[in-house]
Amino acid sequence: MISPQLVLRDDVTIIVPVLNEADAIPSILKEIQDEGYSKILVIDGYSVDGTYEIVRDMGVRVIQQCGSGKTGALKTAFEQVDTPYLVVMDGDYTYSPRDIERFLPFVDRYDQIFGRRVQGEENIPLLNRLGNWIINKTLCVIYGGSLSDVCTGMYMMKTDVAKNLSLDSKGFDAEVEIAIQNLYNGAVTEVPISYRKRIGTSKLVTFDGFHIIYTILRMSLTYNPIFILSCLGAALMLPGGFILLRQFHLRLLYGDTGWSIGYVWLGLVLLVIGLQCFSISVFTLIIKRMEQRVIKHLKILNGQSKFL
Repeated sequence: MISPQLVLRDDVTIIVPVLNEADAIPSILKEIQDEGYSKILVIDGYSVDGTYEIVRDMGVRVIQQCGSGKTGALKTAFEQVDTPYLVVMDGDYTYSPRDIERFLPFVDRYDQIFGRRVQGEENIPLLNRLGNWIINKTLCVIYGGSLSDVCTGMYMMKTDVAKNLSLDSKGFDAEVEIAIQNLYNGAVTEVPISYRKRIGTSKLVTFDGFHIIYTILRMSLTYNPIFILSCLGAALMLPGGFILLRQFHLRLLYGDTGWSIGYVWLGLVLLVIGLQCFSISVFTLIIKRMEQRVIKHLKILNGQSKFL
Protein backbone atom coordinates (compact mmCIF):
# COMPACT_ATOMS: atom_id res chain seq x y z
CA MET A 1 0.00 0.00 0.00
CA ILE A 2 1.19 3.53 -0.74
CA SER A 3 1.50 5.57 2.42
CA PRO A 4 0.45 9.21 2.55
CA GLN A 5 4.11 10.26 2.84
CA LEU A 6 4.94 8.63 -0.51
CA VAL A 7 2.16 10.38 -2.42
CA LEU A 8 3.56 13.73 -3.41
CA ARG A 9 1.25 16.71 -3.37
CA ASP A 10 2.40 17.45 -6.94
CA ASP A 11 1.03 14.05 -8.02
CA VAL A 12 -2.52 15.19 -7.24
CA THR A 13 -4.62 17.73 -9.14
CA ILE A 14 -7.47 19.29 -7.19
CA ILE A 15 -10.45 19.88 -9.50
CA VAL A 16 -13.00 22.46 -8.37
CA PRO A 17 -16.09 22.84 -10.60
CA VAL A 18 -17.82 26.18 -9.95
CA LEU A 19 -20.84 28.15 -11.06
CA ASN A 20 -21.44 31.52 -9.42
CA GLU A 21 -19.37 30.76 -6.30
CA ALA A 22 -17.76 34.21 -5.87
CA ASP A 23 -18.44 34.27 -2.12
CA ALA A 24 -16.98 30.86 -1.34
CA ILE A 25 -14.20 30.27 -3.86
CA PRO A 26 -11.50 32.54 -2.32
CA SER A 27 -11.69 30.72 1.02
CA ILE A 28 -11.67 27.22 -0.44
CA LEU A 29 -8.73 27.94 -2.78
CA LYS A 30 -6.70 29.42 0.07
CA GLU A 31 -7.38 26.32 2.19
CA ILE A 32 -6.24 24.05 -0.64
CA GLN A 33 -3.03 26.03 -1.05
CA ASP A 34 -2.43 26.02 2.71
CA GLU A 35 -2.57 22.22 2.62
CA GLY A 36 0.34 22.24 0.17
CA TYR A 37 -1.46 21.48 -3.09
CA SER A 38 -0.19 23.65 -5.91
CA LYS A 39 -1.88 21.90 -8.83
CA ILE A 40 -5.41 23.29 -8.72
CA LEU A 41 -7.77 23.35 -11.68
CA VAL A 42 -10.96 25.39 -11.44
CA ILE A 43 -13.60 24.65 -14.07
CA ASP A 44 -16.00 27.55 -14.47
CA GLY A 45 -19.50 27.00 -15.83
CA TYR A 46 -19.71 30.55 -17.23
CA SER A 47 -20.39 32.31 -13.94
CA VAL A 48 -21.93 35.76 -14.03
CA ASP A 49 -20.93 36.87 -10.52
CA GLY A 50 -17.20 37.37 -11.15
CA THR A 51 -16.08 33.90 -10.03
CA TYR A 52 -13.84 33.45 -13.08
CA GLU A 53 -12.08 36.78 -12.52
CA ILE A 54 -11.58 36.11 -8.79
CA VAL A 55 -9.91 32.76 -9.43
CA ARG A 56 -7.75 34.19 -12.20
CA ASP A 57 -6.61 37.09 -10.01
CA MET A 58 -5.60 34.62 -7.28
CA GLY A 59 -3.15 33.04 -9.73
CA VAL A 60 -5.02 29.73 -9.89
CA ARG A 61 -5.53 28.02 -13.22
CA VAL A 62 -9.13 28.44 -14.36
CA ILE A 63 -10.76 27.40 -17.63
CA GLN A 64 -14.33 27.56 -18.82
CA GLN A 65 -16.02 24.27 -19.44
CA CYS A 66 -17.15 22.65 -22.65
CA GLY A 67 -20.60 21.12 -22.64
CA SER A 68 -23.41 21.73 -20.18
CA GLY A 69 -23.95 20.95 -16.53
CA LYS A 70 -21.56 19.33 -14.11
CA THR A 71 -20.88 16.55 -16.58
CA GLY A 72 -19.45 19.06 -19.02
CA ALA A 73 -17.27 20.50 -16.25
CA LEU A 74 -15.91 17.09 -15.25
CA LYS A 75 -15.22 15.98 -18.82
CA THR A 76 -13.38 19.24 -19.46
CA ALA A 77 -11.34 18.77 -16.28
CA PHE A 78 -10.40 15.14 -16.91
CA GLU A 79 -9.03 16.08 -20.33
CA GLN A 80 -6.73 18.69 -18.76
CA VAL A 81 -5.27 16.70 -15.84
CA ASP A 82 -1.69 15.47 -16.27
CA THR A 83 -1.00 14.09 -12.77
CA PRO A 84 -1.43 10.42 -11.73
CA TYR A 85 -4.31 11.24 -9.39
CA LEU A 86 -7.08 13.76 -9.08
CA VAL A 87 -9.51 14.92 -6.42
CA VAL A 88 -12.87 16.48 -7.26
CA MET A 89 -14.42 18.77 -4.67
CA ASP A 90 -17.25 21.28 -4.84
CA GLY A 91 -16.37 24.96 -4.64
CA ASP A 92 -19.13 26.00 -2.23
CA TYR A 93 -17.01 25.63 0.94
CA THR A 94 -18.87 22.51 2.12
CA TYR A 95 -15.82 20.23 1.80
CA SER A 96 -12.56 20.68 3.69
CA PRO A 97 -9.21 20.27 1.90
CA ARG A 98 -7.82 18.86 5.17
CA ASP A 99 -9.71 15.66 4.42
CA ILE A 100 -7.76 15.02 1.21
CA GLU A 101 -5.02 13.23 3.15
CA ARG A 102 -7.58 10.58 4.20
CA PHE A 103 -7.82 9.44 0.58
CA LEU A 104 -4.10 9.06 -0.05
CA PRO A 105 -3.38 5.70 1.65
CA PHE A 106 -5.81 3.92 -0.68
CA VAL A 107 -4.93 5.30 -4.11
CA ASP A 108 -2.97 2.22 -5.17
CA ARG A 109 -5.75 -0.28 -4.39
CA TYR A 110 -8.89 1.52 -5.55
CA ASP A 111 -9.98 3.23 -8.74
CA GLN A 112 -12.26 5.65 -6.89
CA ILE A 113 -12.47 6.69 -3.24
CA PHE A 114 -15.64 8.42 -2.06
CA GLY A 115 -15.76 10.94 0.75
CA ARG A 116 -18.55 9.77 3.06
CA ARG A 117 -20.03 12.76 4.86
CA VAL A 118 -19.99 11.89 8.56
CA GLN A 119 -19.10 15.02 10.49
CA GLY A 120 -21.50 17.91 9.95
CA GLU A 121 -24.31 15.76 8.59
CA GLU A 122 -26.74 18.26 10.13
CA ASN A 123 -25.63 20.74 7.46
CA ILE A 124 -27.35 18.57 4.85
CA PRO A 125 -31.08 19.46 4.61
CA LEU A 126 -33.40 16.72 5.87
CA LEU A 127 -35.05 16.28 2.47
CA ASN A 128 -31.65 15.89 0.81
CA ARG A 129 -30.64 13.29 3.41
CA LEU A 130 -33.77 11.29 2.67
CA GLY A 131 -33.12 11.55 -1.07
CA ASN A 132 -29.50 10.44 -0.60
CA TRP A 133 -30.64 7.41 1.40
CA ILE A 134 -33.09 6.37 -1.32
CA ILE A 135 -30.48 6.88 -4.05
CA ASN A 136 -27.81 4.89 -2.17
CA LYS A 137 -30.17 2.00 -1.42
CA THR A 138 -31.39 1.88 -5.02
CA LEU A 139 -27.85 1.83 -6.37
CA CYS A 140 -26.70 -0.88 -3.93
CA VAL A 141 -29.72 -3.11 -4.68
CA ILE A 142 -29.18 -2.92 -8.44
CA TYR A 143 -25.38 -2.91 -8.65
CA GLY A 144 -24.25 -4.42 -5.36
CA GLY A 145 -21.56 -2.92 -3.18
CA SER A 146 -22.00 -1.05 0.08
CA LEU A 147 -21.62 2.62 -0.81
CA SER A 148 -23.43 4.92 1.60
CA ASP A 149 -22.81 8.35 0.06
CA VAL A 150 -22.60 8.04 -3.71
CA CYS A 151 -23.79 11.64 -4.20
CA THR A 152 -20.84 13.10 -2.33
CA GLY A 153 -19.17 16.10 -3.93
CA MET A 154 -15.66 15.05 -2.90
CA TYR A 155 -13.87 11.97 -4.24
CA MET A 156 -10.50 10.82 -5.56
CA MET A 157 -9.68 8.83 -8.68
CA LYS A 158 -6.78 7.56 -10.67
CA THR A 159 -6.44 9.87 -13.65
CA ASP A 160 -6.23 7.09 -16.22
CA VAL A 161 -9.52 5.71 -14.88
CA ALA A 162 -11.16 9.13 -15.10
CA LYS A 163 -10.01 9.65 -18.69
CA ASN A 164 -11.59 6.34 -19.75
CA LEU A 165 -15.04 7.11 -18.33
CA SER A 166 -18.01 7.48 -20.65
CA LEU A 167 -20.19 10.31 -19.35
CA ASP A 168 -23.56 10.97 -20.99
CA SER A 169 -25.56 12.64 -18.22
CA LYS A 170 -26.19 16.37 -18.01
CA GLY A 171 -26.48 17.47 -14.40
CA PHE A 172 -25.84 16.34 -10.82
CA ASP A 173 -26.23 12.68 -11.81
CA ALA A 174 -22.65 12.77 -13.14
CA GLU A 175 -21.31 11.45 -9.81
CA VAL A 176 -23.71 8.50 -9.93
CA GLU A 177 -22.72 7.74 -13.52
CA ILE A 178 -19.05 7.72 -12.52
CA ALA A 179 -19.74 5.53 -9.49
CA ILE A 180 -21.66 2.93 -11.48
CA GLN A 181 -18.90 2.57 -14.06
CA ASN A 182 -16.23 2.21 -11.37
CA LEU A 183 -18.37 -0.26 -9.41
CA TYR A 184 -18.67 -2.41 -12.51
CA ASN A 185 -15.18 -2.05 -13.98
CA GLY A 186 -13.00 -1.47 -10.94
CA ALA A 187 -12.75 -1.21 -7.18
CA VAL A 188 -14.22 1.51 -4.98
CA THR A 189 -14.23 2.40 -1.30
CA GLU A 190 -15.19 5.19 1.11
CA VAL A 191 -13.44 7.29 3.73
CA PRO A 192 -15.13 9.52 6.34
CA ILE A 193 -14.97 13.26 5.77
CA SER A 194 -16.56 16.40 7.20
CA TYR A 195 -19.29 18.53 5.67
CA ARG A 196 -19.59 22.23 6.39
CA LYS A 197 -22.35 24.74 5.95
CA ARG A 198 -22.25 25.99 2.40
CA ILE A 199 -21.60 29.60 1.42
CA GLY A 200 -24.11 30.85 -1.11
CA THR A 201 -27.28 29.36 -2.56
CA SER A 202 -27.66 25.66 -3.33
CA LYS A 203 -28.23 24.78 -6.99
CA LEU A 204 -29.68 21.35 -6.22
CA VAL A 205 -33.45 21.05 -6.59
CA THR A 206 -35.85 18.21 -5.69
CA PHE A 207 -36.23 17.21 -9.35
CA ASP A 208 -32.51 16.38 -9.50
CA GLY A 209 -33.09 13.48 -7.10
CA PHE A 210 -35.66 11.92 -9.42
CA HIS A 211 -33.30 12.41 -12.36
CA ILE A 212 -30.53 10.62 -10.46
CA ILE A 213 -32.85 7.66 -9.78
CA TYR A 214 -33.72 7.61 -13.49
CA THR A 215 -30.01 7.54 -14.37
CA ILE A 216 -29.44 4.58 -12.04
CA LEU A 217 -32.27 2.65 -13.69
CA ARG A 218 -31.25 3.68 -17.22
CA MET A 219 -27.66 2.58 -16.75
CA SER A 220 -28.78 -0.78 -15.39
CA LEU A 221 -29.72 -1.70 -18.97
CA THR A 222 -26.01 -1.52 -19.79
CA TYR A 223 -24.24 -2.49 -16.57
CA ASN A 224 -26.74 -4.78 -14.87
CA PRO A 225 -29.49 -5.92 -17.28
CA ILE A 226 -30.01 -8.97 -15.07
CA PHE A 227 -31.95 -6.83 -12.59
CA ILE A 228 -34.32 -5.39 -15.20
CA LEU A 229 -34.83 -8.74 -16.95
CA SER A 230 -35.51 -10.51 -13.66
CA CYS A 231 -38.05 -7.88 -12.61
CA LEU A 232 -39.72 -8.09 -16.02
CA GLY A 233 -39.77 -11.90 -15.84
CA ALA A 234 -41.39 -11.82 -12.39
CA ALA A 235 -43.90 -9.20 -13.54
CA LEU A 236 -44.99 -11.51 -16.38
CA MET A 237 -44.78 -14.89 -14.67
CA LEU A 238 -46.79 -14.00 -11.57
CA PRO A 239 -49.95 -12.88 -13.39
CA GLY A 240 -49.46 -15.64 -15.98
CA GLY A 241 -49.27 -18.29 -13.29
CA PHE A 242 -52.24 -16.80 -11.44
CA ILE A 243 -54.38 -16.82 -14.60
CA LEU A 244 -53.55 -20.46 -15.32
CA LEU A 245 -54.24 -21.57 -11.75
CA ARG A 246 -57.52 -19.65 -11.76
CA GLN A 247 -58.63 -21.28 -15.01
CA PHE A 248 -57.61 -24.72 -13.73
CA HIS A 249 -59.64 -24.10 -10.56
CA LEU A 250 -62.71 -23.04 -12.60
CA ARG A 251 -62.32 -26.12 -14.78
CA LEU A 252 -62.40 -28.37 -11.71
CA LEU A 253 -65.46 -26.61 -10.29
CA TYR A 254 -67.64 -26.10 -13.36
CA GLY A 255 -66.23 -28.36 -16.05
CA ASP A 256 -65.89 -27.33 -19.69
CA THR A 257 -68.22 -24.33 -19.30
CA GLY A 258 -66.31 -22.79 -16.40
CA TRP A 259 -63.05 -21.86 -18.06
CA SER A 260 -61.91 -19.76 -21.03
CA ILE A 261 -59.42 -20.94 -23.65
CA GLY A 262 -58.53 -17.29 -24.30
CA TYR A 263 -57.46 -16.73 -20.71
CA VAL A 264 -55.51 -19.98 -20.77
CA TRP A 265 -53.56 -18.83 -23.82
CA LEU A 266 -52.97 -15.44 -22.20
CA GLY A 267 -51.61 -17.11 -19.06
CA LEU A 268 -49.37 -19.41 -21.10
CA VAL A 269 -47.97 -16.53 -23.18
CA LEU A 270 -47.18 -14.47 -20.07
CA LEU A 271 -45.61 -17.46 -18.34
CA VAL A 272 -43.45 -18.41 -21.34
CA ILE A 273 -42.24 -14.85 -21.94
CA GLY A 274 -41.44 -14.52 -18.23
CA LEU A 275 -39.42 -17.73 -18.31
CA GLN A 276 -37.59 -16.46 -21.40
CA CYS A 277 -36.67 -13.27 -19.52
CA PHE A 278 -35.22 -15.32 -16.68
CA SER A 279 -33.29 -17.50 -19.13
CA ILE A 280 -31.83 -14.44 -20.87
CA SER A 281 -30.92 -12.91 -17.49
CA VAL A 282 -28.99 -16.04 -16.50
CA PHE A 283 -27.15 -16.05 -19.84
CA THR A 284 -26.40 -12.32 -19.45
CA LEU A 285 -25.08 -12.90 -15.93
CA ILE A 286 -22.62 -15.49 -17.24
CA ILE A 287 -21.43 -13.13 -20.00
CA LYS A 288 -21.06 -10.20 -17.57
CA ARG A 289 -19.05 -12.30 -15.11
CA MET A 290 -16.72 -13.38 -17.91
CA GLU A 291 -16.36 -9.77 -19.03
CA GLN A 292 -15.46 -8.64 -15.51
CA ARG A 293 -12.83 -11.36 -15.22
CA VAL A 294 -11.28 -10.27 -18.53
CA ILE A 295 -11.21 -6.63 -17.38
CA LYS A 296 -9.61 -7.66 -14.08
CA HIS A 297 -6.88 -9.70 -15.79
CA LEU A 298 -6.19 -6.90 -18.27
CA LYS A 299 -5.71 -4.48 -15.37
CA ILE A 300 -3.32 -6.90 -13.69
CA LEU A 301 -1.31 -7.30 -16.90
CA ASN A 302 -1.28 -3.55 -17.42
CA GLY A 303 -0.02 -3.04 -13.88
CA GLN A 304 2.72 -5.62 -14.34
CA SER A 305 3.85 -4.06 -17.62
CA LYS A 306 4.57 -0.79 -15.85
CA PHE A 307 7.33 -2.47 -13.88
CA LEU A 308 9.03 -4.11 -16.87
